[in-house]
Amino acid sequence: MIDLAPRFAKAQTSAFGLWTLNFILLRGIPFNKPHKLCIKHLSASDVHVHIPFNRKNKNHIGGLHACVLATAAEYSTGLLLLQHLGTAQYRLIMQNLSVDYHYQGKTDGVVKYTLTASELMNDIEAQLGTADSATRICEVGVYDVQGNKLCTARVTWQIKPWTKVRTK
Repeated sequence: MIDLAPRFAKAQTSAFGLWTLNFILLRGIPFNKPHKLCIKHLSASDVHVHIPFNRKNKNHIGGLHACVLATAAEYSTGLLLLQHLGTAQYRLIMQNLSVDYHYQGKTDGVVKYTLTASELMNDIEAQLGTADSATRICEVGVYDVQGNKLCTARVTWQIKPWTKVRTK
């Protein structure tokens, strides 16, 4: 598995670093490639992911498909969690995803998610003090370019130290 920590750091300070991170992630996550989700901004505490309004992302009535909205919500929250946690110490896996849809998207979409490292680590360490794994519910809104709220997603992530992971 590729260590993304240096890529996350470069993406915060350099347009080329952000382009490189997008390039790597588009190829490293095959499911997301046709959607062309693009990180437009990444900092220590927030991420903005762009959803293009293109043919592959449309539903049968010409709006942004419900699944691309859910995928973008999952992608954005997972990116920020990975940036804070890394991949060496913790395994991160989506446990649950629920989405409430509010408005039909007829333009590009954007997901903006904010989470500080200290907020996340305080929550996880408290849970791991009494259990083998922790969960983090990330609630995020997806908007169109006019500011209409397309949906609200709640992504539950299970975070587990690799030392506690059992595959059989």
